[in-house]
Amino acid sequence: MDHRTNTTAAARGHEILEILRLSGGNSRIQTLAETLGVTEETIRRNVKKMSDDGLVHKVHGAVHLAETKTELSFSARMSEAPDAKRRIAAHVARRVPDGASLFLDIGSTTAYIAQALQGHSDLFIVTNSVAVAHALAARNGNRVFMPGGELRGHDGGIFGVDALDFVERFQTDFAILSAAAIDAQKGILIFDLEEAKFSRAIMDRATTRILAADSTKFGRRAPISLADPHLLDLLITDAPPPDDLAAALAALDIEVKLASARPQTTGAPQ
Repeated sequence: MDHRTNTTAAARGHEILEILRLSGGNSRIQTLAETLGVTEETIRRNVKKMSDDGLVHKVHGAVHLAETKTELSFSARMSEAPDAKRRIAAHVARRVPDGASLFLDIGSTTAYIAQALQGHSDLFIVTNSVAVAHALAARNGNRVFMPGGELRGHDGGIFGVDALDFVERFQTDFAILSAAAIDAQKGILIFDLEEAKFSRAIMDRATTRILAADSTKFGRRAPISLADPHLLDLLITDAPPPDDLAAALAALDIEVKLASARPQTTGAPQ
């Protein structure tokens, strides 16, 4: 048991913030406990208070700065709200029929969606995500197409001029996209300009455009607009948006669907 005073707990909060800044904005709960020499339960109590104060966001087994200016690593994002992402993935999968054609981007939610689609057959998939390709290629008669170019080490994505030229060859039934933040005033936001360019390109070439994003994205901040939100047809999420965001989505004629509380059983994509 940790019996330190409230004053020490407040000081520990400052230490946690400093560790997060030095580690790029995120850390595992276990790592924080080991670094500060306290129990994981003590760290969780500190993190809960800091989350209530808007200083950090809690994720599954980890914590990250609320105001970090860069996106979490792909592995960290895979650990963020995994149950919600599985529910969303199962809902999206139910909307995609066998034999459909679809664009899939490199988001962590999209990786869960690819996992949920593994029972489908004869899909025609265009993606710049190695995680998506790994989940769906050489399975049930699927055809998977990827652009050439350098594979980014931090997220397993392929971007650049060649990737955008590659997209121009296709027209699909669906474009399934992810986002880092959804704001009532600023719209759909992400951290990476190359990702935004790719997302805009696939939205222009799909019949139905679906944004798959869990409710932790509501009210978050990110610096780059994904695309004109009027192009989106549907938001699939796990909880009702706040009133201001719900009104903004309705004004844009974006349908909102909530994923079932009973997720399809899927493991986290490898």
